[in-house]
Amino acid sequence: MNCKLRYFLFAIVALISMTSLHAQDFSSYHKGNIECLEAELDGSLTLRVTGAGKNRSDAEEQAKKNAVYEIIFKGIVGSASGKITKPLVTEVNARERYEEYFDQFFADGGEYKNFVSKADAKRSSKEKTKKKYENTCRLTVRVLRSELKAHLKKDGIIKK
Repeated sequence: MNCKLRYFLFAIVALISMTSLHAQDFSSYHKGNIECLEAELDGSLTLRVTGAGKNRSDAEEQAKKNAVYEIIFKGIVGSASGKITKPLVTEVNARERYEEYFDQFFADGGEYKNFVSKADAKRSSKEKTKKKYENTCRLTVRVLRSELKAHLKKDGIIKK
């Protein structure tokens, strides 16, 4: 092989490895926004989740929405029981297909609130950060996964 070809192949390998390292950093940052602390026998999950908003109460509500959203569409990776909790909705593009339903479900004061609580949170479980235009909070919530699954089945979102 000539020198130019070697240099070209080396540059391609370096570019691919840098891209994959960047993707790993981003995914680990994203995973840091939600953490499963405990999986109960009744199917509920205690999560540590982050939310952002224009004030503290908006940030807390966004954190609750994020917790429910993760359980519905993404699942919880590396949950407290050591297992992967699968997403409730496994249908491809379900968020877009049932857009009107989920827009209402996740609206301010929407039905998502019926499946999340802060009842078992300790006083020290809230962390808050205030920036010039945004408040961020990290809090502990419990999501009633079994009840949420039954609700989505009743509404025809989950077919099983």
